[in-house]
Amino acid sequence: MEVVMCLVIMGMLFSGILLGYVTSAKRTEWSGYSLAAQALAIQQLEQARSAKWDVLSVPSVNEITNIPTKTTTIMDIPYSGTNYTWATNWVTISNIVLSVNPPVSVYLVRVDTVWRTRGLNFTNSIANYFAPDR
Repeated sequence: MEVVMCLVIMGMLFSGILLGYVTSAKRTEWSGYSLAAQALAIQQLEQARSAKWDVLSVPSVNEITNIPTKTTTIMDIPYSGTNYTWATNWVTISNIVLSVNPPVSVYLVRVDTVWRTRGLNFTNSIANYFAPDR
């Protein structure tokens, strides 16, 4: 009887340890995907940051509105063969008028990166305001 109880206790202990390792591996994988998706969102936001928006030049230049609103790319995580993961960046550009006289406005650029793992969709979002170049 003592040996059976010892085996039951050891079995419960080892199953708990294995469950902890499996859960840790799943969370680590999810963190890697999330970090790669955030890097894609930041990449798109940096594209908006590098766009020229000069209201003082003649003619006025505004390249922020030329940013594509949807891009689908492979996430930057290790893969072998065809097991890569796709992510889609959705870019929303909103013109916010702060003042009419004198004319002052900024752009709100929001990037939502949608990615999928284990049959579930996840979204990373990032946003920033941009003022004209001066």
